[in-house]
Amino acid sequence: MILDKINAPNDIHQIPLKDFPKLAEEIREFLVEKVSRTGGHLASNLGAVELTLALHNVLNFPEDKLIWDVGHQAYTHKILTGRKEGFERLRQEGGLSGFPKRQESPCDSFDTGHSSNSISAGVGYVRARDLLGQKHTVVSVIGDGALTGGMAYEALNNAAELHTNFIIIINDNNMSISRNVGGMSTYLSALRTAEAYTGMKLNVTKTLGKVPGVGNKIVDTVRKTKSSIKQLIIPGMLFEDMGLTYLGPVDGHNMRQMMKLFNEAKRVEGPVVVHVLTQKGKGYVPACSHPDRFHGTGPFDPKTGKLLSRKSVPDYTDVFAEAVCGQGRENRKLVAITAAMPSGTGLKKFAKEFPERFFDVGIAEEHAVTFAAGLALGGMIPVVAVYSSFLQRAFDQILHDVCMQNLHVIFAVDRAGLVGADGETHQGCFDLSYLTMIPNMTVMAPKNGKELQEMLKFAVSLDGPCAIRYPRGKAASDFSDRQDPVAYGKSEILREGEKTAILAVGSMVSVCGQVTDMLVQQGKNPTLVNTRFVKPLDTELLDRLAENHRWIVTVEENVKNGGFGEHVTAYMEACHPEVRVLPIAIRDRFVEQGRVEDLQAKVGLSPSEILQAIENCED
Repeated sequence: MILDKINAPNDIHQIPLKDFPKLAEEIREFLVEKVSRTGGHLASNLGAVELTLALHNVLNFPEDKLIWDVGHQAYTHKILTGRKEGFERLRQEGGLSGFPKRQESPCDSFDTGHSSNSISAGVGYVRARDLLGQKHTVVSVIGDGALTGGMAYEALNNAAELHTNFIIIINDNNMSISRNVGGMSTYLSALRTAEAYTGMKLNVTKTLGKVPGVGNKIVDTVRKTKSSIKQLIIPGMLFEDMGLTYLGPVDGHNMRQMMKLFNEAKRVEGPVVVHVLTQKGKGYVPACSHPDRFHGTGPFDPKTGKLLSRKSVPDYTDVFAEAVCGQGRENRKLVAITAAMPSGTGLKKFAKEFPERFFDVGIAEEHAVTFAAGLALGGMIPVVAVYSSFLQRAFDQILHDVCMQNLHVIFAVDRAGLVGADGETHQGCFDLSYLTMIPNMTVMAPKNGKELQEMLKFAVSLDGPCAIRYPRGKAASDFSDRQDPVAYGKSEILREGEKTAILAVGSMVSVCGQVTDMLVQQGKNPTLVNTRFVKPLDTELLDRLAENHRWIVTVEENVKNGGFGEHVTAYMEACHPEVRVLPIAIRDRFVEQGRVEDLQAKVGLSPSEILQAIENCED
């Protein structure tokens, strides 16, 4: 196999060009085989195989810098830089990350996982290179989906001021996770369907160059003028008008064409955009047919593409999907917003039932939140469904545009807490800290799926900003027989006891139920509280607990700094200093990838770890 010859960075330079198509085929077979076992991002990686091979052919690593936007399409890059063997433990604890990681290899130039930042990082690399008098090439790869993010345009605007080489590659597959939306998607579609204009440009250049005596001078003059050849062919080019040279579009599965264009791009004295057309899921029929399903997949049968495990019970996203549709039927003012994730957030069903009240704004969380503010001011009740990790990108808009104006916007915060295999960039363990610090914001966390439904109904009736945070995975059913009505700012006592009170937040209620049972088996009589509201703090309950409890233990799947435990500690120290508080949370760190159960144990949030912490404090 040709792939056996790839064991270290730049080994690809020893592979004859005639063998590249076979190498691409072998890499696709390798990816399907490995991802079918571990799960991971498949469709995006299959679509970027030839693009990555072409880039590695014209670059040298780690001297040259290649920055992948989001990074879920960098598997081939990892293979070509000597990490082939690591795919046996892809996205597992202590194994190969599913995203570029500088600690893994010097060939990874930038840690990524969120969208629309590769051009900004690339501009920084270029400025540093020039200031230090270095000569290496800097390439930023960004998908057409990531071009819906506003940060990309801030970076393009800044890049236009460069007078030195910087290559920006648009990996255009007409998809983000789902199909792309918006003006940039329409614009790129027009370029895709335009005549094969790169070839026309090269032919025009070649023809002019043949004019006796003056041909080459004409070509140089045309290249230097603002009205370049491409603007004569396709007037008003967005990138050209911004001051960036545009090359393309080029077939992203034709390696020779791409290599030729990339080498031409390296000679441009300034920023250059290379527009590459790829097919998401290329080479594997199930992924081509269902690119959204194979964007991020669990283990599957490589022969059929069918997942090896099926959901036996609904997860929290499924529960939310049903609940938001139910609220949509009852209230015609309810609208739903997603940032390019209708399937991931559960809004696909709402979009089908209420298409006129569903809005996909693309990968643009900041815009989504302020758009929701405008909808609220216009008389609607917007529900912004978003992953916890991605909501933090819109912190300023939540604070300034929603909460400062005290607007009725509901945030459905999915994937809160530890999410597992996607690692540091996707763990949702900061939202309680950054949401509870904002005035006017109400923050809730359900103990199970049924309570999520009730909290959404409550949030629709509430006048003001509200966030409901819930975890990834199977919706808990624990304590379903105990379902007191949701009342503003009030917790729910699940077990009345004495001496030690355990206040659990959201996903930790089920875990702390097990801890409570263990303590009872030891002859102890703990109190168990479903916190429900992280903000406002249920101070009335805390005052009551202070009457017959010596210890209050708070448990949350969130960082300790600024979390629920710190709020409880501050109140008790001010009002009931005789009562000790033990906050159990994630310490000041980023949490790597792994199974959620293993990560909970590692950060001290498993039943046995929580029990040990309580026993230690009571001794």
